[in-house]
Amino acid sequence: MREDDEASPGDDSVSAATGDTGATAVRAKLTEGPVGRVLAGLAGPMVIGMFSVIAFNLTDTYFIARLGTRELAAISFTFPVVSVMFGIAMGLGTGTISVVSRAIGRGEEDRVRRFSTDSLLLSLLTVLVVAAIGVLTIDPLFRALGAGDDVLPLIRQYMIIWYPGMVFLVMPMVANAAIRASGDTKLPALIMTVGTITNMILDPLLIFGLWGFPRWELKGAAVATVLARVLILVSSLAILHFHKRMLDFRPPNLRAVLDSWRQVASLAIAASVTNIMPSFAIAFVTRLIAEHGVGAVAAWGAGSRVGHFVLIPVYGLGSGLVPFIGQNWGAERYDRVRTARRYAYRFAFLWGGAMVAILHLGADSIAVFFSDDAAVVARIVEYLRIVPLGFGMMGVFFMTEETLNAIGRPVMATATTAFHMFVLYAPLAYLGSHLWQMTGLFSGVAAADILAGFVGLATVHRLCHRRERGSAG
Repeated sequence: MREDDEASPGDDSVSAATGDTGATAVRAKLTEGPVGRVLAGLAGPMVIGMFSVIAFNLTDTYFIARLGTRELAAISFTFPVVSVMFGIAMGLGTGTISVVSRAIGRGEEDRVRRFSTDSLLLSLLTVLVVAAIGVLTIDPLFRALGAGDDVLPLIRQYMIIWYPGMVFLVMPMVANAAIRASGDTKLPALIMTVGTITNMILDPLLIFGLWGFPRWELKGAAVATVLARVLILVSSLAILHFHKRMLDFRPPNLRAVLDSWRQVASLAIAASVTNIMPSFAIAFVTRLIAEHGVGAVAAWGAGSRVGHFVLIPVYGLGSGLVPFIGQNWGAERYDRVRTARRYAYRFAFLWGGAMVAILHLGADSIAVFFSDDAAVVARIVEYLRIVPLGFGMMGVFFMTEETLNAIGRPVMATATTAFHMFVLYAPLAYLGSHLWQMTGLFSGVAAADILAGFVGLATVHRLCHRRERGSAG
């Protein structure tokens, strides 16, 4: 077993079971060419695609905010739970892109197709179980988050549709991860953009009942989301099968499937835990904020979505970094991995610094976009002038997490995220809230993000330096 493949048990058995020929139709395209140019080519489409994903959420938030503060608060209460589900989907996607990209880098054709196909099957089984649990626990879960009787019926009508629709969230993310592993980020970006446009069209029709459509309000937002994601799923599967030829419909060898699942799951479970842990910390902070009233929760939800929106270029570069590092790590091009990390760190830090200035100056104009309640507007402005102070180092931390997952070190990624969320984020937010109310809470969040960036840098340097230095030698 390769030293760097922490999640690669059973490699030999998979090769034998699938009849691996060692020649891949999906060539390793990311192991040659100028590193900066290749990264930009990967990141550019992903930035566009992620703008679409965040615009998807902002569109929901904007139209729901037109319904009133209660509705905006209700959708804000769902944010931690939705984040957990996204974390599961992203974990499965991370496991898929890591094993597929490294298989491509090693030139293993059959294993590329086997991993892609088996990852989709694993995601379907996972989402059916999680969705069932979610539907059965709506009321007790959201009461535990601090939702009162005034907003709980609104939350229920949204989530009773959103949970079953998870299959159309998770499977497209896994399919797009396999496409990205091949070095193609343009088609996933195009798919996400089309889905967002569909959601933008459906939202006002189904929320407000325009042009003869029923007025379903929050339920309409959930239905619009599910319908848009159905389109994304169909498009992703069509591209993966007909264009990329990365699916295998031959009757599988059971041992090969189980080995594939074990390799993907060993990464996906750790990556999912890494992605979900912030949701638990955010849920804790949401509970703290709920003590300050419904308006404070609404402001927190709006501010969080703005923060995600302005950091899209950082997330886009990080998403492009995973297949790049995966293919080059599999091909033992460690010098290119080192150079890519340096580019990513610098960009994340500089972009985060620029957003501090922009959001500070534009906070008032941005806040009124989400609410006409003066108290809510004031809270959003406060969020936008404090929390972004940590964006630069939070972006650096994100790059370190993506690097760890790409090289097959998901357990270390989980450990650093746990440190960020439960040693820094939640305690500092609690301390700040106790000392200086909402201002202190926002300051604690920013401080946690800054400190986490330094922790991530130290961790990745320690793990990668010896391998990269050995390659240079």
